[in-house]
Amino acid sequence: MTGSSRIVAVLGPTNTGKTHYAIERMLGHRTGVMGLPLRLLAREVYDRIVAVRGPSVVALVTGEERIVPPRTQYWVCTVEAMPEGMGTDFVAVDEIQLCADPERGHVFTDRLLRARGHLETLFLGSETMRGPIRALVPEAQFQGRERMSQLVYSGAKKISRMPARSAIVGFSVEGVYAIAELIRRQKGGAAVVMGALSPRTRNAQVELYQNGDVDYLVATDAIGMGLNLDIDHVAFSALTKFDGRRMRPLAPNELAQIAGRAGRGMSHGTFGVTGEARPLDEPVAQAIMEHRFAPLKKLNWRNAALEFGSVDHLIRALEMAPTDENLVKAREADDLGALKSLAQVDEVFARASDPSSIRLLWDVCRIPDFRGISHAEHSALLEIIFGYLHESGMVPDDWLARQIRRIDRTDGDIDTLSKRLAFIRTWTYVAQRKGWTGDESHWRDVTRAVEDRVSDALHERLTQRFVDRRTSVLLRRLKQKEALLAEVNDKGEVTVEGEFVGRLEGFRFSADKSAAAGVEEKAVKAASLQALAPQFHLRADRFYNAPDTEIDFTEQGGLMWGEHAVGKLVAGPEPLKPQVEVFVDEAAGPDVAQKVARRLQHFIDRKIASLFEPLLTLQRDEELSGLARGFGFRMIESLGILPRAEVAQEVKDLDQEARGALRKHGIRFGQFTIFMPLLLKPAPTRLRLVLWSLAKGLQEFPESPPPGLVTVPTVQDAPEGYHTMCGYRAAGERAVRIDMLERLADMLRTEDSRGGFEAKPDMLSITGTTLDQFADLMQGLGYKGERGERVKVKPAPAATPGTTTEETTASESEAVEPVAGDTAEASSAAGQTAEPVAEAASVQAEPAAQDPAPQEPEIEVFYTFTWSRPRRDQQRSRGKAGQRDRQGAKPQGKGRPPRKKGQDKGDRKDKGAKSYSARPPRKEKQIDPDNPFAAALMGLKDNG
Repeated sequence: MTGSSRIVAVLGPTNTGKTHYAIERMLGHRTGVMGLPLRLLAREVYDRIVAVRGPSVVALVTGEERIVPPRTQYWVCTVEAMPEGMGTDFVAVDEIQLCADPERGHVFTDRLLRARGHLETLFLGSETMRGPIRALVPEAQFQGRERMSQLVYSGAKKISRMPARSAIVGFSVEGVYAIAELIRRQKGGAAVVMGALSPRTRNAQVELYQNGDVDYLVATDAIGMGLNLDIDHVAFSALTKFDGRRMRPLAPNELAQIAGRAGRGMSHGTFGVTGEARPLDEPVAQAIMEHRFAPLKKLNWRNAALEFGSVDHLIRALEMAPTDENLVKAREADDLGALKSLAQVDEVFARASDPSSIRLLWDVCRIPDFRGISHAEHSALLEIIFGYLHESGMVPDDWLARQIRRIDRTDGDIDTLSKRLAFIRTWTYVAQRKGWTGDESHWRDVTRAVEDRVSDALHERLTQRFVDRRTSVLLRRLKQKEALLAEVNDKGEVTVEGEFVGRLEGFRFSADKSAAAGVEEKAVKAASLQALAPQFHLRADRFYNAPDTEIDFTEQGGLMWGEHAVGKLVAGPEPLKPQVEVFVDEAAGPDVAQKVARRLQHFIDRKIASLFEPLLTLQRDEELSGLARGFGFRMIESLGILPRAEVAQEVKDLDQEARGALRKHGIRFGQFTIFMPLLLKPAPTRLRLVLWSLAKGLQEFPESPPPGLVTVPTVQDAPEGYHTMCGYRAAGERAVRIDMLERLADMLRTEDSRGGFEAKPDMLSITGTTLDQFADLMQGLGYKGERGERVKVKPAPAATPGTTTEETTASESEAVEPVAGDTAEASSAAGQTAEPVAEAASVQAEPAAQDPAPQEPEIEVFYTFTWSRPRRDQQRSRGKAGQRDRQGAKPQGKGRPPRKKGQDKGDRKDKGAKSYSARPPRKEKQIDPDNPFAAALMGLKDNG
């Protein structure tokens, strides 16, 4: 590619339009070749030229891609793949400053020295190349170009504060992925661009950024090589990189090459640092902004005049040192290292015995190590390929098919797919080499198809991992100021523009937990609420017309519509007049909030009117007056339940007429509690606890006991008055329902509380307790229980046919427990009575058995209860003759009439226990056979 031509070095910083200028110059000629530093950039330029001239005259040649139409006029290539000897009118080499690159610099230097067009040659690059080009190509003309926009250093910024349309640059795959993941969480997503990506994956990722799906790009330094993107800010996450041999700091001109991607066209750009990168020194930042860098002194060079007489001659030619002072010998490249390794293999050395074989060996050694496993692995693969090519002239189809088949999979994560993509690039390179396969076109198509499939899968995984589609779509539509369409399904799931954004719970929007954080999260929520505005009004109308059966209150005062909280109760001016506080997003508007508030207030007002109708009727009774009216207000304030001890004096002050008027409203004056029985039902109790908790200002509302239980365990540390509001009275370790307590009090009045009495089965039945539990309950009510044990008297055997009623009665009377002192005799009699029956049963079951062993007597536990603590109010009330306060009063001894005036205790004769009652005795309640304590109750009943 030598010859006399116009040679021009177009030098200047980034964003000066150098690449665009070169394309225009090439299209002004009949034929041309353009060499670019990256496969990605080559593909971009190829697409631009095809858009102007069509695909029939434009070729694309890279290491892994070869598109060469029959009538090709313009060749777009990577610098390594630039064809030699074409004799085109135009030749251009972009990013010529890469002559100083340690790895690839010798290739660019070779093009600087030897690539020429017949009519025009352009070298595009940095101003730092002016000196070396003038020294090595003295006939070159220079054309300087100024940057079209300003580049300003903005210092350090956190990623969370990174402006939109920013590119964050990392220098390792791990670093790029970590930054992209962070941006996804905080900003909604980022596109990823790396040199190792295929053009297909890279273009798909860039499209995400360019069309506004994401506002952030995370990339390696590959974006510094001419990739034209709409970037406003470039941030460096690190200032060092691994150059293949060691970690080294980036030079100012390298930083400038990357930072210059910001501010394309006439738009100004900024650059800075982020993450763990330290701020740039002021001289470095100033140099980047002013494009002032130290000129390059030496260019990397490797001898291009190769000798193929022997492998040793070839190696010696490649290691030749330059003679020009402007050039420096390039460090050993991967291809030379592979050649030296293979030369040590006897079989390879034997095969490479002639110039054609040595040339073939060199071509094989130039296969890039895309896989990056290890030098030994790469050399072993090259040895196999060289063996096949030398032996049969081509790579066997079946062997190549097996290698490709192992890679042709789209499952796995990002790392797995990235490795497969690197592996397929090796076989794509092999398939592109002319004469290396039996059917070049077939294998190029096969490898290209596999690369495309893996590339698409990799793009999908990258997008899934690093892009929140929902956030990106909503943000893009917001920027475009378009109306957003929201939909809410029957489960409350909200989708905006088809993307799930959260749930509508009642009248509050709950954003999806996996949404972006920070500013983007607020933007997404704002967009969602904006789109939900019509839905709020529709839902409010439906709620306003919903029946009361769809609304309920919780024990913590919450107001529910179905399964969603729509408000809560707050304290009002009176316990029976609570107010409501609605849960409605501000975006729904005041009209929706007012409509929801009205509906909830109607609900709770009707609920109180229904469940507390006796109280409200009492409140509206205008006929009540005086003490009765005052006492009615006390009942209303206490929500229908008053411990009698708290209003003992007021009860005494009520005359019979006042009490009768209050009883008409369902008020019962019990010994322990004054209450309305209708308000003890589960529904009023549940609401009463909520209203009481609101009036007391409790932070956490206590729960009501399970319905249907006569006694419940006492709640420790409960607020004062809790058990009363539940309709229970605490007595020991358990609390008893107040209506059942009054029934128990009626039973206890007939018992001898001084001499002592035992629990009757009816007492245990109405309290639903065991004997031990009943004893604890009685102690809580002021009684003392003494525990005792005795022999349990077995019930008499059932009467046999022919036995008369008198005989049965007599038999039962004989089984009655004897008085104290006759225990042994009674036990003997009981044994004598039971012995014939047992003997008869024994004879029937086992006729051969004689003299069965005597059975141990069964012991039963009993309690004797006596009154232990008189109440103070009882003592105060004894002054009134014939008057007795039922609240806490000690029951009088059974059968003891009151003393007559002037009669001493000793003058009164005890005429035996007598019972006085103002009404006939109540019919004894039958014991429920299904009661778990039926047996125990039956025994107690028999003993009684």
